[in-house]
Amino acid sequence: MTDDTQSLGGMVVVDSIEGQWARVELPDGTTEDWALSTLPKGVQEGDVIQMTVVDGDLELEIDHLETKQRRQGAQARLDTLNQAAPDGEITL
Repeated sequence: MTDDTQSLGGMVVVDSIEGQWARVELPDGTTEDWALSTLPKGVQEGDVIQMTVVDGDLELEIDHLETKQRRQGAQARLDTLNQAAPDGEITL
């Protein structure tokens, strides 16, 4: 990285998508509604979006690996809960 390049970053998680809006969870746990058109093409609920700012330009990219790991972790926790349920599955 050169001296004139400043790189900042972070990530958000797409909580829900409704119409042309996506509700994203920010790193501090708060949520905001962002225009779907500002997010990477093909974004889905649950996707982790990596944000990188280089020289004042914001770049957004779906982090497929992090998204997959989070989904697998959530499924494992749900499977554990379902094993302990009296009939084998938690019903809501």
